[in-house]
Amino acid sequence: MGMFGTSRLLLGAVSCTFFLAANSLYSSSDDVIELTPTNFNKEVIQSDSLWLVEFYAPWCGHCQRLTPEWKKAATALKGVVKVGAVDADKHQSLGGQYGVRGFPTIKIFGSNKNKAEDYQGGRTSDAIVDAALSALRSLVKDRLSGRSGGYSSGKQSSRESGGGDKKDVIDLTDDSFDKNVLNSDDVWLVEFYAPWCGHCKNLEPEWAAAATEVKEQTKGKVKLAAVDATVNQMLASRYGIRGFPTIKIFQKGEDPVDYDGGRTRSDIVARALDLFSESAPPPELLEIIDENVVKSTCDAHQLCVIAVLPHILDTGAAGRNSYLEVMLKMADKYKKKMWGWLWTEAGAQSELENSLGIGGFGYPAMAAVNARKMKFALLKGSFSEQGINEFLRELSFGRGSTAPVGGGGFPKINTVEPWDGKDGELPVEDDIDLSDVDLEDWDKDEL
Repeated sequence: MGMFGTSRLLLGAVSCTFFLAANSLYSSSDDVIELTPTNFNKEVIQSDSLWLVEFYAPWCGHCQRLTPEWKKAATALKGVVKVGAVDADKHQSLGGQYGVRGFPTIKIFGSNKNKAEDYQGGRTSDAIVDAALSALRSLVKDRLSGRSGGYSSGKQSSRESGGGDKKDVIDLTDDSFDKNVLNSDDVWLVEFYAPWCGHCKNLEPEWAAAATEVKEQTKGKVKLAAVDATVNQMLASRYGIRGFPTIKIFQKGEDPVDYDGGRTRSDIVARALDLFSESAPPPELLEIIDENVVKSTCDAHQLCVIAVLPHILDTGAAGRNSYLEVMLKMADKYKKKMWGWLWTEAGAQSELENSLGIGGFGYPAMAAVNARKMKFALLKGSFSEQGINEFLRELSFGRGSTAPVGGGGFPKINTVEPWDGKDGELPVEDDIDLSDVDLEDWDKDEL
């Protein structure tokens, strides 16, 4: 299997729930409710209760340490606040939907289930219970003042919010379409409708409710729009609109595609969030400037990919940027894996280089480290898109030869100044004042 093969592959065709539960950090005998893409909407989003949800990965050390505290909190809060857990390694779409970048991530779903808050408190059962009770207090206060952001589901919700408030649906015309949609980095779902069409009228409140939810959950990166095709005939003919409503998906640099999913708010939202996770920004590529950067990146991700780039005097800024560019491209390609990405300059972290068997030769170099097992794999091929892609592809299948990290743990990490983005400068030699040197003596020392 190799060290990177996830435990998922061990399950094979076993469908017996006992084994499945054993593979997870929680089981049905706990008071922690296991959440999946199948039950999340019904259990959490459509619920009147306050929820605390942990997004975890079974292999993550921090998650394993949190498990007993999370169970303890769930038992203490039973019947008062719901406590759930999502195996986000197994259900990456659900993790992606809530912007989960590292593990464990804890979210609080309060009165407005579309606006989950990040829990930033301590990892003890006491701290978790305190946060739950304070969130519960504000949820009840909200209800008292009539500010309940909760909603039931589907059709009803749009009517409750004032006859399908269309404030987040963007109206587009022949004149505004290209400027807004075709030149945009965002993803657009565009409905072409006719005012007289019954199906369009049925879709309208669902589209409006979905627009608001999608705007909140993607921070405006996926937009829902509408075009009156009876008025904007140029657009209707350009996109070959034959019937109403027709919904098309526009993404930068790609031909528009037809949306052929369901017409309810939840169907539309689900598709929009899928598109969002596909077009989500690549992970950050961080320079190793201190121990904290390494610890937080490598502990929170299944793998951290570390590049050691040549000294700035060997490559200049342009050369270094082209290496960073290749890494960013690969980070984007493998973003659904939720790996961490780091780089440093040759010689800046010599203990780290030695522990990964890179020390002192052959730059640029790259290692992928599994911090939980303290094992690593080295890039043997070229430091190019093709070479790195092959290296990472092997790792993602759990293949490739690995070695234990030297010393069995992370070595000392030096605190260094971040790169300023400029070419390097040679160290300045002190000027020698020749005024009082007797030049006569110089001839005698043959060089």
